[in-house]
Amino acid sequence: MQTGMERRASPRFMMSLPVQVQYESDAMRIEHRTVTRDVSFRGLYFLAEASFRAGSPIEFILTLPKEITMAGDVHIRCHAHVVRVEEHDVARGVAAHIDRYEFLPGPM
Repeated sequence: MQTGMERRASPRFMMSLPVQVQYESDAMRIEHRTVTRDVSFRGLYFLAEASFRAGSPIEFILTLPKEITMAGDVHIRCHAHVVRVEEHDVARGVAAHIDRYEFLPGPM
């Protein structure tokens, strides 16, 4: 058995992008603003001070700034599920797999 083998299906990019995460907790809709640590076509990783559980659904709006798009800011709504949660000093690292996404029209 090999160790350290890359299992990712798509390349990961170290980027700090604004992300607005929404999830259900105790029948309440909670919104949390944070930034990504890295993103790929199929997922992302971010730090949050909120509680997340592996397997739970989340929705987030990711903003690609004009410096990346070479036009205006682009907002993408993603439906995903939490794959992994890692404990850090103050926050938790959350890895999520994107199930589907849509581009949002116009400015937010």
